[in-house]
Amino acid sequence: MSIRPPGPQGVPLFGNGQQFADDPFQFMTACADAYGDVVAFDLGPIPLYMLTNPQDIKRVLVTEPDRFPKLDLGDDAIYELLGDGLLLSEGETWQQQRKLANPAFHGRRIRTLGDMMVEHTESAIGDWNDGDRLDIQIEMARLTVRIIVTAMLGTDISEERVQRVQENLEPLGARFEPDPFRRLIPDWAPTAENREFRAAIDDLESVIDEIVADRRRRGYEAGAKTPVDADTDEPMDLLSLLLRAKDRGEQTDRQIRDEMMTMLLAGHDTTALMLTYTWYLLSQHPEVERRLHAELDSVLDGSTPTAADARQLEYTEQVLNEAMRLYPPVYTLFREATADVKIGGYRIPAGSGLMLPQWVVHRSPRWYDNPEQFDPDRWTPERAADRPRFSFFPFGGGPRHCIGKQFSMLEAKLILATVAQEYRLDYLGDALNLRGSLTMHPKEPVAMRLESR
Repeated sequence: MSIRPPGPQGVPLFGNGQQFADDPFQFMTACADAYGDVVAFDLGPIPLYMLTNPQDIKRVLVTEPDRFPKLDLGDDAIYELLGDGLLLSEGETWQQQRKLANPAFHGRRIRTLGDMMVEHTESAIGDWNDGDRLDIQIEMARLTVRIIVTAMLGTDISEERVQRVQENLEPLGARFEPDPFRRLIPDWAPTAENREFRAAIDDLESVIDEIVADRRRRGYEAGAKTPVDADTDEPMDLLSLLLRAKDRGEQTDRQIRDEMMTMLLAGHDTTALMLTYTWYLLSQHPEVERRLHAELDSVLDGSTPTAADARQLEYTEQVLNEAMRLYPPVYTLFREATADVKIGGYRIPAGSGLMLPQWVVHRSPRWYDNPEQFDPDRWTPERAADRPRFSFFPFGGGPRHCIGKQFSMLEAKLILATVAQEYRLDYLGDALNLRGSLTMHPKEPVAMRLESR
């Protein structure tokens, strides 16, 4: 890997687009190891600076978030896919949509969804048997799609629609894998990749349109598994909130489409990946797995887990946090400096991009002893208190932290508890290889063999 001369304002400039595309994880790690807290990349049309000091990350995300909005990476495809949903919108649009969505993610409502999450999980594993071999990533994605649709779209999703969602994930993910030459090809060019990408969007939009039409025919009545608000007796899933807002003239069909697409994709993918990497790590560390089973046996004693039980599953949560530390589904965030700013002793010009890499910071020996080791005990309150706040930020931070954090953690704990009471999962593959896209995915199927407990 080549090292280039220092970039603007003396910031080290390291690497190029092809090296990042070949292995973004090794590339980011090498940059941080060589140059420290601030590194300038030569990756695209604007200067890009990687920040790896938790204090600098806190400044960007929390202390001065208005100075560092989301970065437009110059790729229209992401906006074609997600539009002006919560993940990408800015300013007043984002504030309006976030305020509108908040009731669907209120802690009191999330806790009422625990039984539904477990019911879907028990249904999913009902066809599993001792000795079965399966791709755990696919299984977790199928399950989390069902849960997010029930929780946030207020209805159950048919097997045919689940299949359509999964079939379209590959062409969507492939479009966002790092490729320095892709920007040379216009989005309108009729390449195979562009055709597959747009066909996938069209089919997912059809799935969303069908679900919305179903809800309209039912007069926004929630599905049987979706609790209603105790005070108003109205369904409080996100789709219901958006449809009622449209009736008041506060939403358009396009806004509803964008939020539903964002929720369908982002709402299931990160939790499915969190669980996939957790199963992989447990299979490689039998002592951690034994301690997890011991906690489940002690707290649950063979009973079906509930949201109330989840609060007592402290070691289970430590396992999930440690899996997200080593394998953060969202492996980097991007922001933009709207004015000249000095960070880490360097002047960063207005209009520059900032990269905040969870992958690098989570694995830094500055903040973690033996950082490559899977050690859930590093998340005991005593040990965690010794580290800077933004040495761990799998859900981002500040005003734009992931709105679904509480939902995702409850979902992951209940799925993990439900499955691990019944089965051990034995990884059958070789080394786990990763690929970067919008999120961090395994390159190959994550093959597991089921073993009844």
